[in-house]
Amino acid sequence: MKIYGIDFTSAPSHRKPITCADCTLENGFLHLNYLKNLETFDQFDEFLANGTEWIAGMDFPFGQPRKLIRNLEWPLFWDGYVGKIDEMDLQEFVDTMKEYRQHQPKGDKHHFRDTDRTAKSCSPMMLFGVPVGKMFFKGAPRLLKSGVSILPCHKNGSKKIVVEAYPKLVAKKLILKPKYKNDTKKKQTLQLREARQEIVKKLKSDSIRFYYGFDVALKEDFAAKIIDDPTGDCLDALLCAIQAGWAYENRELGYGIPDGFELEGWIVDPELSTVIQ
Repeated sequence: MKIYGIDFTSAPSHRKPITCADCTLENGFLHLNYLKNLETFDQFDEFLANGTEWIAGMDFPFGQPRKLIRNLEWPLFWDGYVGKIDEMDLQEFVDTMKEYRQHQPKGDKHHFRDTDRTAKSCSPMMLFGVPVGKMFFKGAPRLLKSGVSILPCHKNGSKKIVVEAYPKLVAKKLILKPKYKNDTKKKQTLQLREARQEIVKKLKSDSIRFYYGFDVALKEDFAAKIIDDPTGDCLDALLCAIQAGWAYENRELGYGIPDGFELEGWIVDPELSTVIQ
């Protein structure tokens, strides 16, 4: 089966592209075939249009919190509110979020989805620092318009399937402190490189099989590229592919996604699959 891992960004460029790990899952091994940079959203849209059957794990929130959706009186179905957001430009979306937060009490300005609480991930309303809100704005409408099947939010029968990934969940199973990357050059330390080195070592061991049910086949040149990438984008793309591969292996069990999260979305990972039932 063709498996992709996508490390997403809200502003792809030559300096900071969307990173794609092209993999194949067969005979109990996830093989990394190549790493590809998508430097524009046109290239990302082309990726979504290509192929006939694959599954991709993408590192950005597919949805917004139920509380936000209700309070803003957006449609209470995923393609409805994502379609409404698609009618906005980025500044309008940012202004909507800022104005909403201004009227929220202290300590409740950024809501969380159930999956965010479970995974201990950022609120998808965040616009700065880790701008996952902007990633949602740029990514979710593109998925909706692409015709792919978006789990669990928008199932349409397509054999091109996307699931939400969160690579930190994989990394923290492999090293004690999952800090292994930084986009700021002066903060790209030897300690972070050693952490990537340790993750790659664990990827080559039986650790992944213990958690995800298959091994990772990683050639030395790819291993070196991942270790030498201080941004961690190459590594994150591969970790997203691991989560997508696990979801595919659990396709008879709803891809490991609990029922009832069609509005907000859900991160695929064995750590989360049995938390809420």
